[in-house]
Amino acid sequence: MTTAHSDMSWARRNRMTLTPLLFLAPGVLFFAVYVIIPIAQSFNISLYQWDGLGEATYVGLGNYQELVGDRAFEISLWNNVKWLALYLLAIPAGLFIALFLNQTIVGIRLYKSLFFFPFVLSQVVVGLVFSWFYLPNVGLFDIITGWFGIDVRGGILGNPNTATYGIIAAGLWPQTAYCMILYLTGLNAVDPEQIEAGRLDGAKGWRMLWHVILPQLKPATFIAFVVTIIGALRSFDLISIMTNGGPFGSTRVLSFYMFEKALSEYGFRMGYGSAIAVVLFLIMLVFIGYFLWQMYQDEKAARR
Repeated sequence: MTTAHSDMSWARRNRMTLTPLLFLAPGVLFFAVYVIIPIAQSFNISLYQWDGLGEATYVGLGNYQELVGDRAFEISLWNNVKWLALYLLAIPAGLFIALFLNQTIVGIRLYKSLFFFPFVLSQVVVGLVFSWFYLPNVGLFDIITGWFGIDVRGGILGNPNTATYGIIAAGLWPQTAYCMILYLTGLNAVDPEQIEAGRLDGAKGWRMLWHVILPQLKPATFIAFVVTIIGALRSFDLISIMTNGGPFGSTRVLSFYMFEKALSEYGFRMGYGSAIAVVLFLIMLVFIGYFLWQMYQDEKAARR
């Protein structure tokens, strides 16, 4: 009886700590089962040669050594770099669209709906729409460029030199809409007193944006960077719909190449596919870790 009473009193004393932990427990459990454990399994499988059914053969770092001399892996990695560099354009584009839509002008609700529309579309639908848009000779893009005397041989998606950029442009459409929504939410939380103080100090235009508004949009910018980087690194569905990795494998990225090696008709090489997945995970971890560290440093400096 005494033990039960002491346990109850301990629970009451620590209820402010226990309550959030109890609420977090189901989410942490699901995260561990569906994220942490599969990541550990991927690291483990990458050390084996395995077809997914038979007996796995331990090869150590053999799969990673093979990656070094794999031309298709090199192309996929380089394409991911292109995705990363160009996909980040969605962040400033989303910011400036949000600044425009944050005004009170006639028809602003209609404008907001039009800019928001790409976000609610499935990536598969976006891929199909842009595939029709890029069709050689009959596609709208080919017709418009024809007016200026520009002829892309084989069309945007049929030319190995332009296909990747065409897919990235398709991906930027909904990603810009997503960043716009984040910044619109952030702009609603901007302190009007700080804006008024900036006006009294003579800040306007770019100075107001850079010194007053953007510092208050740091949380939205952080989320936009993280989501955009993850989206660029895991770009799979648009490539699968628009080119299926072609022409001649020129639009492959790491996630698509991993699928080809591990799950498609190219060989069911689970170990090799897991090695590609590990490389992709480590690249993503570097970027996300950097932004988390920067955010932690900013909050630490703000507390001082």
